[in-house]
Formats: sequence, C-alpha cells, structure tokens
Amino acid sequence: MFETAEILPSYLPEATAEQKKAFFQALVCLSGIDGHMGDEEVDYIMKVAKTYNINSFSEISNFSSVDEVIANVKEQINYRPLALELLREMCTLAHVDNVLSDEETLLIGKIGLALGIKIEKIEQISEWVVEHIIWCEQAKLIFEEKK
Repeated sequence: MFETAEILPSYLPEATAEQKKAFFQALVCLSGIDGHMGDEEVDYIMKVAKTYNINSFSEISNFSSVDEVIANVKEQINYRPLALELLREMCTLAHVDNVLSDEETLLIGKIGLALGIKIEKIEQISEWVVEHIIWCEQAKLIFEEKK
C-alpha cells in the first residue's frame, strides 16, 4: 500500500465532525462510483478512517446520491489545505485497485471544482500521486521488500 500521509501533513485531525464526515463520504462515494466497491478500496478508507475514530463503514456511507455528497463537501470543506488533502486522498484511493475509471476521474474533477480547485491543480495532484506510487513500487523492488 502506498501512503502519502508519511510525507505530507494532514489537516483532518483539526477538522470538525461534519468536515470529517463529508471527507470520508467523498471517499466512499468514489470507491463505488464505477459500480464496484473493491475490498482494497474499503480497506484503504477504513484504515484512514480508524485513525480519526471512525470505526464503522456505515458511519460514513449513509448518503443517497453523488449530488448530495458533492453538496455536502462543498458546504463543509471550506479550508483549502483540507480540500487539497481530500483530492490527494481521492486520487490515491482511485489507484488502490490499479484501475482508474472514467467515473472516478469525473467525480474527482467535480468535487475539486466544487471546492474551488482549478482543473490544472487537480491534474497536478493526480500526477503527483501517480509519481509517488511509482516511486513506492520502485523502492520495493530496489530494497527487495515483499510487501
């Protein structure tokens, strides 16, 4: 598993309960947007969620539509560093199963735009995440790590 948390700060610890809920709902929404919510995606979300005392998937998966999630994110995530962190986590999650679908790309773009993040910045974040994944995979090969 590739992690960005060890090299970048997180603004989620200082977020309100409503902001955390919106943050994780966006991740849950992304994980199922392509019609298949894989175990890798759920595991990734819950690993991150548990560090913020969210212990149940049902706590963050109770929404009725993509539009509701986007509106909630737009209303709650009003701190730019937290918005950028959300996009970073969404881009990372989108690659967890090694399949980046058009639906995932579109949702990341819609949420980014709802947060006032320009497409160019969203693309930069996505490219950075991909480069980070490549570096982590190369490190495993170079240092002969099993997992």
